[in-house]
Amino acid sequence: MMKAAGRRLAVTSWNIAAINNNPFEYWITYRDNPEYEKLMIKVEKFLEEPGDNDVAVSKVFTEDMFSKLDKRMTGVGWTSVRSYWEADFRDRKIVSGFMKDPLLGSKRLASMPDRITNTINVEDGQVFRPTVINMYAGDLSTLDLWWAAWEQFMFDTTLRIKGSSGVESKIPYQLLQKIKKSKYPDITTQEEEDSLPLQTMCGAIFDSILVYMMNTAASSPQAWQELKNTMVENLNKKKVPHTMQILETEYIDSDIITLQEVSSSFIDQARSSKLGQKFHIVAPINLDSVRDQNSVVALNKETFPDGPGTEITSLVETSFPPDASVPVAPGDILAITAQTKHGLPLVVASFHGDTNGLATKPVLSAVLKAMASDKKLAGHRLVFGMDANTYENGKPGKQQDVVDFGKHFVAQGLTSCWGDTPNPKNYTTYNARTYLQPQLNKACKSDEKRSKGDVNPKDFILFPKRDFGVVQTWKDNTGKKVYVEDMAFPTLDFPSDHGILHTIIEPK
Repeated sequence: MMKAAGRRLAVTSWNIAAINNNPFEYWITYRDNPEYEKLMIKVEKFLEEPGDNDVAVSKVFTEDMFSKLDKRMTGVGWTSVRSYWEADFRDRKIVSGFMKDPLLGSKRLASMPDRITNTINVEDGQVFRPTVINMYAGDLSTLDLWWAAWEQFMFDTTLRIKGSSGVESKIPYQLLQKIKKSKYPDITTQEEEDSLPLQTMCGAIFDSILVYMMNTAASSPQAWQELKNTMVENLNKKKVPHTMQILETEYIDSDIITLQEVSSSFIDQARSSKLGQKFHIVAPINLDSVRDQNSVVALNKETFPDGPGTEITSLVETSFPPDASVPVAPGDILAITAQTKHGLPLVVASFHGDTNGLATKPVLSAVLKAMASDKKLAGHRLVFGMDANTYENGKPGKQQDVVDFGKHFVAQGLTSCWGDTPNPKNYTTYNARTYLQPQLNKACKSDEKRSKGDVNPKDFILFPKRDFGVVQTWKDNTGKKVYVEDMAFPTLDFPSDHGILHTIIEPK
């Protein structure tokens, strides 16, 4: 019966997220330019073995810069932080006393202002704080050039920002928020009170050290800035076109494509592209445009002439056990019905797991429970593409182990594109943070990318074992249907930090 209902299905699944706004955040494989690896190793050395470069903060963020900043801050009604500067910050060493101070990290005094002002979405695009670690394109070849641009940006630039009550005019300093002791207990009561000017000063010191470090470590200020421009162009600006191009050239013949961590702008662009001509692009009804990470399903119009049926995501979400706290956010799950031209009814689902994969088993169980609870879904077969966020060596209750996940889906009558028992060393991610990002505790040295990076078997396509058999499966981290093992990615050609999965399944 099943065999008569249809032919083979080609299914692709891909978490398309990756580089956010900092082109330097992750180690990339950059074969065409050996300068990249050399520079990143020099930055690592600067922070691990600073030697004579570990100068006092006031040698980099000068007394003059501080006085101007303090005047700006008191001018907008904030309290002066001169006492913090004179008693503490100006005499700290830039690496050992500032960049590598764990308390500064746990108090979020440098990472919080970076997070809020690094890249700001405005009415007609994005603007960037003058710093090394975003897409800012201005000249940072001297500290004086940096400071003039930074001061003007933070205190003089009026931005048109979409808020909950329409478009509002804001100056970047007005976006900063107090750092609360209730959330970050290491901050003192007095520091919480002064946290707006204090984080602004720490943010300025942080940015000044980055500029000083790059201009010291690189062969010339021009060299690192040209390298950054190339990376921004390929990793950041061309991310969406690269992603679209890979799908439109290599995976256009798929019957089903499930995507994860998709932005609302990507959904709009996909619908008006070659992909949208060939596929019904289905996004969740409760699209999350704030976090902007949505699971999407694309159905080949030839295979699914009637388009998508009904979205059953809400039925899935109400199928969690009543007492369970499952870490899913709006947009993480999409489940729809669809029927092939051969009359085969399917439930097609796409899902992006939380960082530790703790939602993956409960979500899978909820999808199956939802299908069993609705008579209209009784004859439907499940095809489920997911970033399961499973780990080679999971920790019970903390990180989802991949072999344990395999046992879970097999117990429910499913199998995967990798068979019943996933190989823990069949990796679909290989990424590692560099030293050019605000959380240095997460940085990996150049020779630790493999041991300390995120190298894990995270991605799956699942379906019922009694209904489908696997004809062929491959993974891809090049955009050319080839997977290079032991290669850190994204690369300048491959825009995601997850490999693509493609499987051909055949009705039994």
